[in-house]
Amino acid sequence: MKFGRTVRKLREGKNISIAQLARQVGMSPTYLAPIERDVFPPPAEQKVVRIAKALGQDPDEFLALAGRIGTDLRKIIKRRPARAGQLLRAIDVLSDQEIDSLLSNARKRGRAGRAKAVAK
Repeated sequence: MKFGRTVRKLREGKNISIAQLARQVGMSPTYLAPIERDVFPPPAEQKVVRIAKALGQDPDEFLALAGRIGTDLRKIIKRRPARAGQLLRAIDVLSDQEIDSLLSNARKRGRAGRAKAVAK
């Protein structure tokens, strides 16, 4: 499904008017309306993230739907392009459960590393 059509479907499902959503995300209804009709392309990254949050959706999924990758992810990929590519290709064959396990372990290690740095 296209970005605009998805936004409209979710907005209407939550009984939010186009004016209300536009106000929440900091844009005009006259700009949001053609986006919802897929006449205009998706807005800039920050607006896409605001729309996702206003509609209770995952910002990364909405950025992907808009054909974008978050600035933070681009920075990570630019810092370690070969490793980032290898990692993404490796996890592409994993189940969601296996990826969740990897994420959990990585978060634990990240918290432990920060705790050690603070203790020094």
